[in-house]
Amino acid sequence: MAKLGYIQVTRQCNQQCIICSNPPTEKKLSLAMAKRKIDEIQKEGGEGVIITGGEPTLYEHLAELIAYANETGVFPRIITNGQKMADFGYAKSLRDAGLRHLHVSVYSCQPAIQEAISKNPDSLKNIIGTLDNLKKLDIMTVDANIAISKLNAGHLSETVRWLTREYPFIRHFVFNNLDPFMNRASENPDVIPRLHDFELELHRSLTHLAAEGKTFRVERVPLCYLSGFEHVSTETRKIVKEEVRTVYFLDDKGKVTQNEWKSEKTECCTKCSLDDICTGIYGWGRYYSVAELSPVFVDKDEIIKKIRE
Repeated sequence: MAKLGYIQVTRQCNQQCIICSNPPTEKKLSLAMAKRKIDEIQKEGGEGVIITGGEPTLYEHLAELIAYANETGVFPRIITNGQKMADFGYAKSLRDAGLRHLHVSVYSCQPAIQEAISKNPDSLKNIIGTLDNLKKLDIMTVDANIAISKLNAGHLSETVRWLTREYPFIRHFVFNNLDPFMNRASENPDVIPRLHDFELELHRSLTHLAAEGKTFRVERVPLCYLSGFEHVSTETRKIVKEEVRTVYFLDDKGKVTQNEWKSEKTECCTKCSLDDICTGIYGWGRYYSVAELSPVFVDKDEIIKKIRE
């Protein structure tokens, strides 16, 4: 995997998602500062940059920053909620600036659920418009990001089947279990799923994607809930590959270099054959119960082999 940096260019947003990890503020980077961070990523050996927010399409200098990253040799991509790019002219302006890879965040194929999470009645309609525009523009690589919450946990596979059927050009899927300590999720604890809430639907989704020839990753899910798909855990892959990630936040955290990928463990984890390559569980004791975990006894070396292939 290429060495990537992350830059928050703005904390403004055009939705009010109840699971947001970076709620809106008025903070944003000047173009000069954003370019300096691109330069820093390049000097540190970074091959790519993920431009995030807030919502990065609200950053007035986004097209220019994309062009600059390409000129610098740091391949740019963005993570977007798919609202502003429903405007074909705007989507084309980013393609013309050199955007060739983006992640579109989708919560649900059900309009009511998408609205309930985003607090935007037009959210799904705009996402569909964005995906239709990307199809017309033939942007090289489109990924789908699906944040798992209590509200969509029961129909993950329905959303995945809809996306693969209607937008077969989406090549890669990322499932993010909520970080229960992050901002709005902690303020809305009813949206935080139990692990068993999504276990079956996540497995159905991954099985379908594998059959469709797609690639996929799962974040913040312990390996005992990824039976047969342990090798797609983002944290496990980073542990095995000893990867480092640099993120430039637009708050007091500033520049963060992350090289530790493990979270809380319980006593039963010490008996598990995958203990040393598993991230563990986020927020156990407060948001998750120890009873949700159980040791597994599968071949760790086979999982490591799949990751390194």
